[in-house]
Amino acid sequence: MHRVARNLVLSCLSTLAIVPSLVMAANPTEQAVLAPIQALFDGMARYDKNAILAEVQPEGSVALLREGKVVRMTLAQFADHIKPSKDRIEERIHDPDVRIDDDIAMVWAPYEFLLNGKVVHCGTDVINLVHENQRWVISGIADNSRNNCPSS
Repeated sequence: MHRVARNLVLSCLSTLAIVPSLVMAANPTEQAVLAPIQALFDGMARYDKNAILAEVQPEGSVALLREGKVVRMTLAQFADHIKPSKDRIEERIHDPDVRIDDDIAMVWAPYEFLLNGKVVHCGTDVINLVHENQRWVISGIADNSRNNCPSS
């Protein structure tokens, strides 16, 4: 069991969706809150709907602000939205502000979204989580998006 957990952590860090030094700097409670976010991003990168759904409350909400309009969907619909492709996608967050109160948490973090290794948009992710069944799960996501991003 410990080998599986270790491999999962190494897998998460290898995608660099959350800068490893930030994960190491976070306390264990913050690491636990960040883990399902990293797993969600890893699932997105693999176009793995089941991996995405494993980290969320399917009935939770998504609000994506695009070109002045709000695109709303459930987290289950968001998982359906990530269709397999030959393109390589990756979302990276950095400098996460993690707030926790008992069984709710919120992460506010700047992000970059990469397509085939190139930043195509960036903004801020706001991710709400709840602690249920002894683990953190994502209950809601909101983000904004702009195209004038520093390239990576």
